[in-house]
Amino acid sequence: MVNLRARTPVFCILPSDWAYNVFVCEALIVLLLVQLCMSVCDSQPLTKFSAERKQMVEEQLVAPGRDIKNQRVLDAMATVPRHEFVPNALERFAYVDGPVPIGYGQTISQPFIVAFMTEQLDPKPTDRVLEIGTGSGYQAAVLSRLVAEVYTIEIIEPLARRAEADLKRLGYNNVKVHAGDGYQGWPEHAPFDAIIVTCAPDHIPQPLVEQLRDGRRMVIPVGALENQQLYLLQKHGTKVEQQAVLPVRFVPMTRGP
Repeated sequence: MVNLRARTPVFCILPSDWAYNVFVCEALIVLLLVQLCMSVCDSQPLTKFSAERKQMVEEQLVAPGRDIKNQRVLDAMATVPRHEFVPNALERFAYVDGPVPIGYGQTISQPFIVAFMTEQLDPKPTDRVLEIGTGSGYQAAVLSRLVAEVYTIEIIEPLARRAEADLKRLGYNNVKVHAGDGYQGWPEHAPFDAIIVTCAPDHIPQPLVEQLRDGRRMVIPVGALENQQLYLLQKHGTKVEQQAVLPVRFVPMTRGP
């Protein structure tokens, strides 16, 4: 333990008004300790579980068979505090190699799936991205570190409000959250440089195709629960190329009334 009194600066023990100077010194020490505590608390979301995040990247993303190679995506996955986007009671499971329930029958996707879908989008720093299915807000947080703006839609309003609050609290200020029907997209802010869908419709929504900028990409799971494929779409004028890139299992897309 450090003896703070023993390290008191010389100006604090001058004969003139000695008691006052000691009081000032102790007040300054308390102020410094408070500032140090605030700094530690502010950085906690990044430092807490830092070893688990590093292990997640090494074992779940870049390991043979996973092969995520985009360094910007890996850096985002290594820094976004995934544990902040799961219920407190499940915090210790935040970095496991699988999805985690977040309530309302929804999940936060497996880390590999988040990284894989993000890499497939090939995000650029100037991009404006639309996400359908905000969920916990984790995918939006990862994207926010890679692009200029993220617009994300969640049909379950309590999830949308919770994600919005968490994103704001953690400083992801380039993310805009909307509670509504994702099938219709967000036409007021279209066109988008990339679109990512984290729930599975039974077909590709035409409004989303129309809101995708020409020459750019959409990643979307399509199909019934037991037979879904993740598709990479590339738009070229009136033509849309589709490529199945991975078998997946996402919650079904929910439509509004």
